[in-house]
Amino acid sequence: MADEARPIVVKRIKKSSGGHHGGAWKIAYADFVTAMMAFFLLMWLLGSTSKGDLQGIAEYFATPLKVAMGGGSGSGDSSHVIKGGGKDLTRKDGQVKAADAPGEKKTYNLKTAAELLEKAEGERLKSLKKKIEEVIASNPVLRQYKNQLLLDITSEGLRIQIVDEQNRPMFALAKAELQPYTMEILREIGIALNEVPNKISLSGHTDATPYSRGEKGYSNWELSADRANASRRELIAGGMDEAKVLRVVGLASVLPFDKANPTSPANRRISIIVMNKRAELAASQESGAVEVSDSAAGVKE
Repeated sequence: MADEARPIVVKRIKKSSGGHHGGAWKIAYADFVTAMMAFFLLMWLLGSTSKGDLQGIAEYFATPLKVAMGGGSGSGDSSHVIKGGGKDLTRKDGQVKAADAPGEKKTYNLKTAAELLEKAEGERLKSLKKKIEEVIASNPVLRQYKNQLLLDITSEGLRIQIVDEQNRPMFALAKAELQPYTMEILREIGIALNEVPNKISLSGHTDATPYSRGEKGYSNWELSADRANASRRELIAGGMDEAKVLRVVGLASVLPFDKANPTSPANRRISIIVMNKRAELAASQESGAVEVSDSAAGVKE
C-alpha cells in the first residue's frame, strides 16, 4: 500500500536540432571592415594631398605647439588648404614666406649646387696641371722640352700646348709625322689625362707661312688638322681612353700664339684642352660640329 501511494514523477527532456552560436563574430567582422575603410580613406587622402601640405602636417605633428604659436606651413599659411591663412587674416590668398617660395628656393639650390660642382672641377683640373708638371720635372727626357710645354687654366678648362722651337720642331717639315720625342711627350700626357673624367679637345695650329709643297689643294688647314689627328692617335697609344676625345680640329694660322710675329715657330703648336663641363656642353651643342677623321681636312705649320 505504501508503494501505491508514492507519486509518480515524469521528466521530459526537450531536444532541439541545433544550438545558438552567438553573434561575436559579427562584431569582429564589422570592426575589420571599418578599419579597412579607414585605411583606404587615409591612403586616398595622402595620395591627393600636395607635397607642401604633407610637409605642413608633418611639421605640425613634430612640434604642434611651436607651429601653433609661431606660424608655419601647418598653421594656416598654406595656399592649397586654407585660403587667407597666416598672420594677416584680412588677406584672401594664402601667404608663403619668401624663403619658402618654391621658385626662389629651387633656383638657389640649383645655383649653389652648380657653383660647388664648378669649384670642385676647377680644383681637379688644377691638381691635374700640377701632376703633369711633376711628370715633366721628374722625367729626364721631358725635362729637356719644358720650355715647349705650356700649361694654363682658361675659361674652357686646362690647356696644354706643345709648341715648336726654331731648332726643335714637333713634326717633320711640312708633314704630319711626329718626331720621336713628340711621341713620348704625348704618350706621357695621355696617361695623365685618364686620371680625370673630363672630355678633351685637340686643335692643330700653324704659322702664317703659305704651304707650297704636296699635292694640289693641300694647305695649312689640311696640315694642321692632320697634325691634330696624329696627336690624337699618339695620346691613345699612350693609354688614353679613346672615348675622351670630343673634338679634333685644324685651325691653320687663324689663332697665332705670337700675334706680333705670325711666322714665329711658336705659332706651330698642338693645343690639348681638358674641357670643363660648361665647355663640354657648348661643344656638344654646336650645330654641324664633326670630329676630324684620319682623312679629314685640316691646317699646316
